[in-house]
Amino acid sequence: MTFFNYQIANFILHYHNKTGSDNFILKFISKALEPSRFAGKHDQFLYLIDQINIVLSFIGLEYKDDGAFHKIKRSKTLSEAELRVSKFEKAIHDRKMHPKMLEYCRTELLKDNYFHAVLEAVKSIASVVRERTGLTSDGSDLIRDAFLGNDPLIKINSYINDTEKSEQKGFGNLLIGIFGTFRNPTAHAAKIEWNLEEQDAFDILSIVSYAMRRIDESN
Repeated sequence: MTFFNYQIANFILHYHNKTGSDNFILKFISKALEPSRFAGKHDQFLYLIDQINIVLSFIGLEYKDDGAFHKIKRSKTLSEAELRVSKFEKAIHDRKMHPKMLEYCRTELLKDNYFHAVLEAVKSIASVVRERTGLTSDGSDLIRDAFLGNDPLIKINSYINDTEKSEQKGFGNLLIGIFGTFRNPTAHAAKIEWNLEEQDAFDILSIVSYAMRRIDESN
């Protein structure tokens, strides 16, 4: 349980034991997480909802992004929500995933939406490359413009000898492969037609994370 969850759990338990009522706590949560307070901070809003729902599940409630509480089956042990968040946090820690990439796909991962998590993660590469180069193209055209050719705009090494030039070409082709294999199918296929298991999703995200790190370290 995170420190945030621990504080909330203690507060709820203390007040409930004192008053025997959940009403004040629910009003507090509803006010603190009022959707209008998070205009322009959608990801932060969804993250906080995930966190608070870990605790609320033990009293059979779930707070959704419509600003209302909904009844769910009461958790008797560690909630599935907490298991999901814990699993996610362990995965990003063990794999040392790139923080910029996670900004794009954290919300989808917390909801086990691996299909769109992969799509958003791959988009992060394009976004960073455009920021670095000022290019406006996308997909494989963007990668060719930025990483390939006789004088690449982004060089992942000193680009002096044949070995380094071969590595540069290989990295550019890797990025083209990432876009062609993962972004294009997810962008054009329906979610139900593109089955993506959790293990596959985290493996793909590790590849994207590696690519983002090499771009960060590039010239």
